[in-house]
Amino acid sequence: MTLRTRLTAWYAGVFLIAGIALIALNYWLLAEWTPGDGVAMARTVPSELVDPYSGYTAVAAGELPTDTAVFTGEQIKASTMSTVLWQSIIALLVAAVIAVWLGWVVAGRVLAPLHSITTTAHRLEAERLDQRIELDGPPDELKELADTFDGMLDRLASSFDSQKRFVANASHELRTPLAVQRTLIEVAMADPNVTDETRRLGTHLLDTNERSEKLIDGLLLLARSDRGLATRELVWLDEVIDDEIESCAALASEKNVTFAVQTRRYLVDGDPVLLAQLVGNLLRNAVLYNKPGGSVSVRLDQELIITNTGPTVPAQAVPGLFEPFRRLRDRTGTAGSGLGLSIVQSVAKAHQGSAKARPNGGGGLVVQVNLPETGVRQAS
Repeated sequence: MTLRTRLTAWYAGVFLIAGIALIALNYWLLAEWTPGDGVAMARTVPSELVDPYSGYTAVAAGELPTDTAVFTGEQIKASTMSTVLWQSIIALLVAAVIAVWLGWVVAGRVLAPLHSITTTAHRLEAERLDQRIELDGPPDELKELADTFDGMLDRLASSFDSQKRFVANASHELRTPLAVQRTLIEVAMADPNVTDETRRLGTHLLDTNERSEKLIDGLLLLARSDRGLATRELVWLDEVIDDEIESCAALASEKNVTFAVQTRRYLVDGDPVLLAQLVGNLLRNAVLYNKPGGSVSVRLDQELIITNTGPTVPAQAVPGLFEPFRRLRDRTGTAGSGLGLSIVQSVAKAHQGSAKARPNGGGGLVVQVNLPETGVRQAS
């Protein structure tokens, strides 16, 4: 039951209790003050036997015509009380229906500020914290709640602005030293007099430097997607898939992995850079964590499903793969940083979607990404 329904039920219940108590009190007072004794009374008396001044019969009861119905005081009292009781019950039922309707209307008006708070909360995003309730009205509990919510949004907006500035500064400060290191190593290795041992060391340092750059890029991308979408535009997801498959062609050829693609036109309202990262991470993972001569199946219909034919993945280990830096033991020898599926899940949530995975029956992993589709379907 919703809060509005419960308030209406409470209001109607209190009304019914008060109405029943009132009927009981009236019934008791009527029984207490209505006389039940006295002379016999006639229900129908000929007009010539009625005194025109007093309104009472001018003859004794024994002298009434034989067809006149006579009732005692107790009979009239019982009949009157029964009539009053049933009429009161009918009136109470009619009033209860009206009370329920009024309770529903009043509860809706009382809860209207709460609906405003809920609607504002639904409209909020990490990059759209400018929504405020700004409730007008007397300084009551609901006004205090709305003002508290607005104050919390002000603090959140300030916090997100600080975070965005920090990520932008960290992106520059972390990438610059790595770029300088890479340049110095490459210059040193370009010297024709460099020894083989130094060249091997330089190659190892370049690999380490590249892994560090990829790790930093992944962390920054994860932080960006966790903050929500800064910009939105219409993106054809099937075209993004085609572009990313082309980008992974060299890696797939090196690993002797083939692609099986089946897509349709699929329009998404989102960030094209983040969507490309989502698809690219899924495809690279499917190729890297595959077996020689394996395959990667890409299907886009109601959702994006990418399946590879890699080693067997335990079902209990699948949820942990979406956590940062979590990889299976037999995957640690690959060039990944352990952020691929974390980024996929974060980007999907930023687009009001979801990502989940399950083991493939013949080995490997099946990843399903659901992204809300925008517009009318078009045949590919």
